[in-house]
Amino acid sequence: MTPDAPLLQLSSVTKHYGGLAALNQVSFEIARGDIMGLIGPNGAGKTTLLNVISGLAQETSGTVLFNGADITSLPAHRIASLGIARTYQNIRLFNEMTVEQNLLLGRHTRTRSGMASSLLLLPRQRHEEKQLRDDTAALLQRMDMLARRDAIAGELAYGDQRRIEIIRALAADPLLLLLDEPSAGMNESETEQLGRFILDVRNQGVTILIIEHDMNLISQVCDQVVVLNFGQVISQGTPQQVQSDPLVIEAYLGQEED
Repeated sequence: MTPDAPLLQLSSVTKHYGGLAALNQVSFEIARGDIMGLIGPNGAGKTTLLNVISGLAQETSGTVLFNGADITSLPAHRIASLGIARTYQNIRLFNEMTVEQNLLLGRHTRTRSGMASSLLLLPRQRHEEKQLRDDTAALLQRMDMLARRDAIAGELAYGDQRRIEIIRALAADPLLLLLDEPSAGMNESETEQLGRFILDVRNQGVTILIIEHDMNLISQVCDQVVVLNFGQVISQGTPQQVQSDPLVIEAYLGQEED
């Protein structure tokens, strides 16, 4: 595996649900350290594609290569262990737990001991537990959320819950981070802060694939953009290139007319 090889490669990925092709011959690749935007009208197949990449849905045909390995049809837990983390359209925090506890759950997937054995408080477990809490505090500090560490997740404002979910995904130290509409529910100021944070994450070596409807955010953070419509790739290029592509304009105008 050469250093300049793509981190993620999709080749002719197709996903059928009965007679419906949710994805049809989708092919593209993401360079290491890049931020790739995935956009398209509602129902274009964007979340289905993230589900296939992360192992939550099995492709009908095609291949997915990650970090040089064929991960096609691997279960979600195996794909996660290889270095892919994601967020979801619907927030999936443990509402009764504190922010710190939510993040610790994400970090424990990266330890040798695991969460259950850490409760034994043996020397190695105590050392790992301290390191986990230090790492969690550092993540919260980077997102300007350290003051919320002891807050109950379910009592946070919606935008704060979104940010905590992203931080929890980062707690697993992924090579590739999949973000599904991360700015949903955020105001303009929160979205601008999110954009700066996403760029900071990339600068630390994490490659990102982001589904997003806010084109200002896409333009702010993305190196490349792939556009899906009816499960097919209709355009790929820089944010400026795809926004001026007649096929993309037609796809979005058609959605408005509907």
